[in-house]
Amino acid sequence: MSPIRMSQIENSVRTVMEFNDAFNRHDVQGMMQLASDDTVFENTHPSPDGTTFSGKEAVTQFWSDFFRAAPNAHIEIEEIFGMGNRCMMRWKYSWGDGHVRGVDVFKLKDGLIAEKLSYVKG
Repeated sequence: MSPIRMSQIENSVRTVMEFNDAFNRHDVQGMMQLASDDTVFENTHPSPDGTTFSGKEAVTQFWSDFFRAAPNAHIEIEEIFGMGNRCMMRWKYSWGDGHVRGVDVFKLKDGLIAEKLSYVKG
């Protein structure tokens, strides 16, 4: 793999890690600075297919509402890796007394998160 290609993958992984850091601070503005204007977020709820939020405005509103409803939300990265313009992050999401585990599949475009597809263990 060329050094340029490896650098792009490393930058993508770093962007996703920065997004997660902003998530854990409940910093919606910080999260959205790392997202493209046409970003898409596919939530895990309701099962089986979740809900899709398209565009920065809709995704921003989702996260603002989410943190109001889940003031103890925290994601611990268990594993993260990149391949091409994709990143995969295996995580443990906790909200106080409970937790679930899952995976996010990210697509990056021009150094920004263009897509975040979330999957959770039942």
